[in-house]
Amino acid sequence: MAHPISAFQAAYISIEVLIALVSVPGNILVIWAVKMNQALRDATFCFIVSLAVADVAVGALVIPLAIIINIGPQMEFYTCLMVACPVLILTESSILALLAIAVDRYLRVKIPVRYKSMVTPRRAAVAIACCWIVSFLVGLTPMFGWNNLNKMRRTQELNSSHTEFVITCQFETVISMEYMVYFNFFVWVLPPLLLMLFIYLEVFNLIRKQLNKKVSSSSNDPQKYYGKELKIAKSLALVLFLFALSWLPLHVLNCITLFCPSCETPHILTYIAIFLTHGNSAMNPIVYAFRIKKFRTAFLQIWNQYFCCKTNKNATSTTTAETGN
Repeated sequence: MAHPISAFQAAYISIEVLIALVSVPGNILVIWAVKMNQALRDATFCFIVSLAVADVAVGALVIPLAIIINIGPQMEFYTCLMVACPVLILTESSILALLAIAVDRYLRVKIPVRYKSMVTPRRAAVAIACCWIVSFLVGLTPMFGWNNLNKMRRTQELNSSHTEFVITCQFETVISMEYMVYFNFFVWVLPPLLLMLFIYLEVFNLIRKQLNKKVSSSSNDPQKYYGKELKIAKSLALVLFLFALSWLPLHVLNCITLFCPSCETPHILTYIAIFLTHGNSAMNPIVYAFRIKKFRTAFLQIWNQYFCCKTNKNATSTTTAETGN
């Protein structure tokens, strides 16, 4: 039986619920905007939808599971492992979606003429499917055996089968720190983040070269194109920066746990790191709303059409009056 919830845990649960209440509607709005707005149907925004789906799942699935883990109920080892794995899947999905977005922006500025023929909706869909397949394989690796089951059996000298192995469910109890650091962080988090950093630096370099060229009066369209690309690239680079800022502290704490077992990390730092990782799912819609005009327009359109009855009535009466005239 789980111990009673402390005041600190109650505060933690309240903050997590608040994050979920912001993250889920915000990212559903992103998906809705892309669905209803034809101007948001290119490959970049398809990858953004994939990222938004992962963020919705964080709010709707990962945060409730994180609350369960924080309470620490008694459950069978592999059941606890299934509770812990979704966050690994969705983290990897977010990283790969961000990488796909970065590559897409690079292709847009590197080969603008051939871009549409190369990056077709079908190829974008295949890329998204591959990202999710890889995410499931990486995130479910602990289920395939890279976990703490044998270590716990040795520690507790249990010879029973794993189906009878009941534990207090905690993330670090079932997930191996070797997996989290050597495989998850050093292979599937840090290298993609560094790769994206180099890609965006190259994107900005290519755009600035184009904008700095001396152009004739007949070359306004390329200047306009690269100016627009620069704005969007800055916004998406900000999304990447916020993701790195949100997730690196927790991975640094994991490294400390693995490489310095005697070091005691204050619990408050761990909670702050967890809040940052979950809170990142609520940040992206805010960035899109303030930084990307197409999204801002789509959000206002949804608000006016579905939520603001007064605006709808005014628009209808105006249309009727114009028709009568």
